[in-house]
Amino acid sequence: MARKKTKTKRKSKKKETRLLRHELVGLLLIFIAIFGSGASIISDGFIPATLENFFRFFLGIWYFVLSIAIFVIGLYLLFKRAYPNFFTKRKVGFYIFFLGLLLFTHIQSFQMLPFDIKNIDVFKETWTQYTSYVNGTGTYALLGGGFIGAILLVVTKFLFSLAGAKMIAIFAILIGIFFMLNITFDQVGMFFKRIFSTTTEKISENRQKQQDKKLKKKEEIEKIPSPVEEDVVDVAYSFEETEHGQLEVQLMEDVLEEQDDASFSVPNVTNEDYTLPPVSLLAEPVKHTQQKEKSQIQSTVKLLEETFDSFGVRAKITKAHVGPAVTKYEVHPEAGVKVSKIVNLQDDIALALAAQDIRIEAPIPGKSAVGIEVPNSDVAPVSLREVLDVSNVHEKKLLFALGKDISGNVVQGELNKMPHLLIAGATGSGKSVCINGIITSILMRATPDEVKMMMIDPKKVELNVYNGIPHLLTPVVTDPKKASVALRKIVVEMEHRYELFSDTGTRNLESYNSYIRKQNELSDEKVQPLPYIVVLVDELADLMMVASNDVEDAITRLAQMARAAGIHLIIATQRPSVDVITGVIKANIPSRIAFSVSSQVDSRTILDIGGAEKLLGRGDMLYIPVGMSKPIRVQGAFLSDDEVERIVTHCKNEQNVQYEEEMIPEEPSETLSDVEDELFEEAVQLIVEMQSASVSMLQRKFRIGYTRAARLIDMMEERNIVGPYEGNKPRMVLIEKNDEKSS
Repeated sequence: MARKKTKTKRKSKKKETRLLRHELVGLLLIFIAIFGSGASIISDGFIPATLENFFRFFLGIWYFVLSIAIFVIGLYLLFKRAYPNFFTKRKVGFYIFFLGLLLFTHIQSFQMLPFDIKNIDVFKETWTQYTSYVNGTGTYALLGGGFIGAILLVVTKFLFSLAGAKMIAIFAILIGIFFMLNITFDQVGMFFKRIFSTTTEKISENRQKQQDKKLKKKEEIEKIPSPVEEDVVDVAYSFEETEHGQLEVQLMEDVLEEQDDASFSVPNVTNEDYTLPPVSLLAEPVKHTQQKEKSQIQSTVKLLEETFDSFGVRAKITKAHVGPAVTKYEVHPEAGVKVSKIVNLQDDIALALAAQDIRIEAPIPGKSAVGIEVPNSDVAPVSLREVLDVSNVHEKKLLFALGKDISGNVVQGELNKMPHLLIAGATGSGKSVCINGIITSILMRATPDEVKMMMIDPKKVELNVYNGIPHLLTPVVTDPKKASVALRKIVVEMEHRYELFSDTGTRNLESYNSYIRKQNELSDEKVQPLPYIVVLVDELADLMMVASNDVEDAITRLAQMARAAGIHLIIATQRPSVDVITGVIKANIPSRIAFSVSSQVDSRTILDIGGAEKLLGRGDMLYIPVGMSKPIRVQGAFLSDDEVERIVTHCKNEQNVQYEEEMIPEEPSETLSDVEDELFEEAVQLIVEMQSASVSMLQRKFRIGYTRAARLIDMMEERNIVGPYEGNKPRMVLIEKNDEKSS
C-alpha cells in the first residue's frame, strides 16, 4: 500500500512539474513575441532591437507574423497547459500560403533593384539590403521575404527560372488559401460554372430582347400600306398555300374548341417578366470539417475487427465513408463466411461501439462487401443551398434536391420520372422539411405558367405559408371533406388532357406542348401550352379517415394514368399503417422516402423492407427511387421557415395569384355524390319489383359491399322511395310498381 501511495505521489508531482513547465514556456514565448515585434519603438534596449532584427533577418517585412504566432502559442501553453497540434489541415495550408508569400515578396523586392535580377547573387544582395537597413541607410521594402525568401528564390529560380518561381509562389498562395478555408477544387469549379451559366443566360436574354425589339420595329414598318402592284400570280401555287393555311387554322380551332368545352382549364396567363427566385434568398451553408469523425475512424475499425474476431467471423474492413450523419464501413468477409453471420451481430456491434443504433446493409449493391452504418457523434448540417442545382433551369422543371448520401454526394430527384412520390415517417422526423424542400426546389426552377400546384393540408399548419403564390390552382385545401372533391377534379383534368392528346395525335404532355408551339408559329390564334400539375397531400391518414373510398379511388386513378398527362402526386403521412398506405396505393407509387419510424412493421409498410426503424431522425431518410431495389441513405437538406418565407414573398411580388374557380373544391353534397352511383337506377327497379328493401338484399343481388349498399338505401330514403329504418323489420317501399313505370 505504501508503494502505491508513493507511486501516485510521484505521478502527481511529475504532472505538476510538466504543467508548470508549460506555463513557464508560455510566459517566455509571450515575452519574446512582445519584445520581438515593435517594442523597439517604445524601448531602445538591446533585447528588443536584437529580437526584432533577428526576426527581420529570416522573414523580412513579414517578421511580425512570427511574433503573432509565437504570442498565440504562448497563450495556448499558458491557459491550455499543453502543446497545440501544429499539423492540422488548416495550419499546413497556412504554412504553404506563408512560404508562397515570402517567395513572391522577395521576387518583387528584387525587381525593384536598378539592375537585372538574373545576374544577382541572391544571398549576397539579401545580406547587403539587410545590413544597410539595420545601419539606417537601406529601404524597408527591399528586405523582401528575408533569408527564408532568399532560399526559396534560389531553389525555385534554379529549378523553374524566374517566371516559374513567380508562378510557384502564386500557386502556393492559392493552395494555402484552399487548405485554410477547406475549399475543394470541385467547389471552385462549380462556382465558376454557376457564374458562367448566369452570364450566358443574361447574354441570351439580352439578345432575345434585342431580337424582339427588332421584330416589333419590323412589324410596325410592315403595317405601313404599300402601293398596289398588279403582278402575275401562280394560281396553282396560290391555291395550295391557301388550302394548307386553312387546314392549319382548322386544326387550331379544333384545339381551341376542345379547351373551351372542358370543365376547367389552366388560365392562359403568361408573365414574360417573371424572374425565378435567386439562390441568394437561401441561407449560406455552415462549414463542417467533421474532423472528429475522421479522427475516430481508426479506433472504430479496430473495435469492429476485434468484435469480429471474438465471434469467430473472418472479415476485414477496407474502406470508410464519412457522411453528414453516419459513417459507413465496408466489410469484406473472407471466403466461407456467411453474410447472415455479420447481420446477426448487429446488437453486439452496437454494444462494442457504444453506438445509439447501427444499420447493416448486406450486401452493398454492386460490391462484394457488407456496409455497417455507425452514427456520427455530431451531425453535419446539410443546407438546401449547397445541394440545390440551379443550372439548366430551362430544361428540368421538376428537379428537386433531397440532401447528401453517406459519401457526401448530392442526391436529387426528378418528379416527372418517378412519376409519383410517397413520403412517410413519424412526427418530427423531418417529413415536413423534406416537403418544403421539394416545393422550394420547384419554385426556384419553374415559372407559374410551367408548373401548377394543388396542396391538400388537413393539418392546416404546414402548407398554409404557400397561400397566395402564383403557382397554386386553388387555395390550400384544409377541409378533408373537400379534399376528395379536389382530387376528383384533378382526375377530370387528367381525362380532359387525354382527350386533347387524342385529338392532336400526341402521346404525352411534352409532345403535346411541342405540337402546340409548332402550331402557334403557323396560326394567329395562340394556344397556351399545358403546365405540369403537382398535387401535394401532407397527411393522407386524415383523408382516409373521412372519405377512404373516394380518396383511394382518385389516388389510384391518378397514380395509374396521370404520368403522361403531366400530373404528379406527392403523398405524405405520419401513420404508415396498412389501412392508410393500402396495397393499391403502394403498387402504383414506386418511388418512396421513409423517415424514422417506430417499428420494423412500419418500415416494411413503406419500403417493403426493414431499416427505417434504425434511422436517427432529424432528416435521416431512406430513399428508393423508381428502378432501384435497395434504398439509399440520405441526410435531408434543412430549410428554415425564414428561407421559405423569403422564397414565397419573392414569388408573390413577381406575380399575383389567379385561382381557377372551377377547380376550387366545394363541400360535397349528398345529392350530387349519390347520383354518380351507376347502380342507383337498377337498385330502385329491383326494390320496387320486390316491394322490399334491405341492405343485405342489395349485397346479394349486385355483389357489392355493405358500405355501397347502405349508401344506396340512404339515397332512396332521401328521395322518398323507401321508408325510414325500423329495427329488424325491412324498410317499407313507398312506390308501387305502376307508379315506378309511369315515372
